Amino acid sequence: MAVKLAESTKKWAVIGVTTDQDKYGYKIFKRLRDIGAEVYGISPKYCEACGCSLYNNVCDIPDGVEVAVFVVNPKIGLGYIKDCAEKNIRTIWLQPGTVSFEILQEAKKYDLDVVQKCVLVETSHMV
Repeated sequence: MAVKLAESTKKWAVIGVTTDQDKYGYKIFKRLRDIGAEVYGISPKYCEACGCSLYNNVCDIPDGVEVAVFVVNPKIGLGYIKDCAEKNIRTIWLQPGTVSFEILQEAKKYDLDVVQKCVLVETSHMV
């Protein structure tokens, strides 16, 4: 399911984008752009990554995003679940290390689909 979702999704948000090229927030943002997806980066710390402007919050991105990838500590990620639901992002993709019982419960509360796989692995055949 994760591979098919990755192949069919055209508009993504990545929560936790960084300017550090060695970190997953950067690598995932870049990979999704490299495969031709429309990607909106979320970072309250940075203004730009990969030559693209970043957004402070999910609420600030354009409508129509299908999947939000979480690349943040679960305690931070928990605060983004409601924003995703309000923005009508129906699927959240939790990277390894971003999952917690509380996040899963909050996603269930808002009837969000949850993927728990590594985006880089699931898109490796697309580059």
